Amino acid sequence: MIELTDIAYVRSGAADLDTAVRFAVDVVGMELTAQEDGVAYLRADQRHHCLALVEGESGVISSGFTVRDEDALAAAETELEKAGVAVARGGAEEARSRRVRDFLAFDDPFGNRIDLVIDQVTLTAPVRHGREAGITEFGHLCLDAPDVREAYRFWNGLFNARVSDWIGDWACLMRIDQVHHKLAVFQGSRPGLCHINFQVDSLDDVMRNWHFLEANGVEIEMGPGRHPQSTAVFVYFKGPEGITYEYSWGVRLITDEDAWRPRYFDPAEPGSIDMWQGPTRRVHTQPQIRRPLPGRPATGSEG
Repeated sequence: MIELTDIAYVRSGAADLDTAVRFAVDVVGMELTAQEDGVAYLRADQRHHCLALVEGESGVISSGFTVRDEDALAAAETELEKAGVAVARGGAEEARSRRVRDFLAFDDPFGNRIDLVIDQVTLTAPVRHGREAGITEFGHLCLDAPDVREAYRFWNGLFNARVSDWIGDWACLMRIDQVHHKLAVFQGSRPGLCHINFQVDSLDDVMRNWHFLEANGVEIEMGPGRHPQSTAVFVYFKGPEGITYEYSWGVRLITDEDAWRPRYFDPAEPGSIDMWQGPTRRVHTQPQIRRPLPGRPATGSEG
């Protein structure tokens, strides 16, 4: 089994890089750590970056997860290939662009591009937030797939992802450590990035951010509310290039693996998405850019 140790980053294309960067810094509150060769690197915690905005076609390029070391990366490559998943090792320049020592890339069964990385660069300096949003860390990422049950079979069959809760056949919330979910898959007609999450320090931060977003004309997609699954208080909002961002606070930790049983929530029931029963809707997904794996030629179906 391939053991994911954490989420690493999201790599996303930006047709208007300057606007996307300004929003990430001035509105979301991230720090721009570097900008070079058409790539802007944004951090929220000790990672060199958790969001890389790449100048070019708009859409998500890849979502990164860490594994323990080079032996774990080699074992993951073997296990994926045995399962019939096409895998490619990234080159030195590509690894440098991701600020990792090495990585491999593959597509999940639905076309979401995944990077498995080792030795993601850590920065020692405190984060210089673009504004005081209260962000403490990059919390989780959510992908889209047409069949969340099949998606779970993939992530649980090959990886250490365990389902924490189901929201009908609409969403599967998965953990790779004690946090209720670091990865979620939502039902969608095509692959893509449903949203990226940032944890904040307090409930007050969620509410202050909500008022800030409203005052600055940012589109609120959902919230403030509270998810009954993770207990997190949330607000979702839409940024440039179609990226949905989320602030949340108060996420549940699952500390007793043996005692926890996944629950099933019917999305048609009141309070199943927001236990405060505020208005809910499907947030915007940034579509996956279809590209060949590193080192592989493009085919007629890939752009």
